[in-house]
Amino acid sequence: MQWIDQIRKVKILLVLTAIIIAVASLLVSHFMVRDLSLEERNKMEVWAQALHALNHADENTDLSLVLSVIQENNTIPVIVLNADGELNDYRNVLISNAHNESDSVKYVTSYGQRLYRSGHYIKIMIGDKNSPKDYQLVCYDESLMLKRLAQYPYWQLGIVLIFVVVAIFALLSSKRAEQNKVWVGLSKETAHQLGTPISSLMAWVEILKENYPDDDLVPELEKDVNRLQRIADRFSKIGSLPEPVDASMKEVLEHVIDYMDRRTSSKVQIVRHFPEHDVIVKMNASLFEWVIENLCKNSVDAMEGAGQIQLTLFEEEDLVVVEVADNGKGIRKKDIKDVFTPGFTTKKRGWGLGLSLARRIVEEYHKGHIYVKSSELGKGTTFRVEIPQRKAKKT
Repeated sequence: MQWIDQIRKVKILLVLTAIIIAVASLLVSHFMVRDLSLEERNKMEVWAQALHALNHADENTDLSLVLSVIQENNTIPVIVLNADGELNDYRNVLISNAHNESDSVKYVTSYGQRLYRSGHYIKIMIGDKNSPKDYQLVCYDESLMLKRLAQYPYWQLGIVLIFVVVAIFALLSSKRAEQNKVWVGLSKETAHQLGTPISSLMAWVEILKENYPDDDLVPELEKDVNRLQRIADRFSKIGSLPEPVDASMKEVLEHVIDYMDRRTSSKVQIVRHFPEHDVIVKMNASLFEWVIENLCKNSVDAMEGAGQIQLTLFEEEDLVVVEVADNGKGIRKKDIKDVFTPGFTTKKRGWGLGLSLARRIVEEYHKGHIYVKSSELGKGTTFRVEIPQRKAKKT
């Protein structure tokens, strides 16, 4: 659990770092755009003064200088309107070829009026200052370069975000594949190591059956040895993809109940909620039985050896659903998302592998889904397992 908390802290730190970088990038871009916008405003004021000088030109006016200032603007869109909002002149405005002359005038006029309403204009007088309509409006827009610069950090952040997401996904996939190899190797090695002593125990059971045929303990010992053999068989199947076959879900659950009844306290009661008809599902019965056993054992631990387990089986559209509910101590909300994470456990003893293996069996081998349906501290937890029906037959 400690290493899970460390990973979570690292993720939070990375997210905070990314946010700081993003904010810093946006602030730098904002200040650059603001400065360039002020510079373009100053250029347009000079351009407007040149236009004013051209309107009031006399024999002392240096027209070459005035015209040079006006013609030097090749980037900033500018539209000159009269006091009535009608078009006088325009420059650097891109007009589609689809517009005819009349439509072009309307388009440019409308464009200029929008700039005026947004406050992007400079007012210049062209005649008598006392005349209320003796002026022109020099309306201007941001240059294409300035617009692109304003959008650039967002494109940059988007590309970086996509790269980070892909990198994280690749790292998680690589880590998950590595973890799977570890679990598979551990499972197969465990099965291999159990094989020799189990074979020896089976031989001894046969000897005991011959020498003590009437002893009541021998059959029980044989059941335990067979149980060990099934466990070893389950471990050996981890990592492979066993072919699912038609099996009775009710029979699988009955095996689990029988096993739990013989190995748990009499204070633990398992209540069945099964349909009257049988439910046939394509599955690996041995592995799926292990899943339900794990859930039941977790319920017994949560109830601390005393309580009631509700084992429910029903069909829902194209799914077969098994729910395991207990009235134990429940799971904290912040821990629910981690219960299937390898290594996570709230017990003092244990490796935290049971539920992670259960999810692997349900989702990878049976193409189903397992999750915590509900949990409340002091009231209990309900786990839900969903398996595709795959044309199940009722008998």
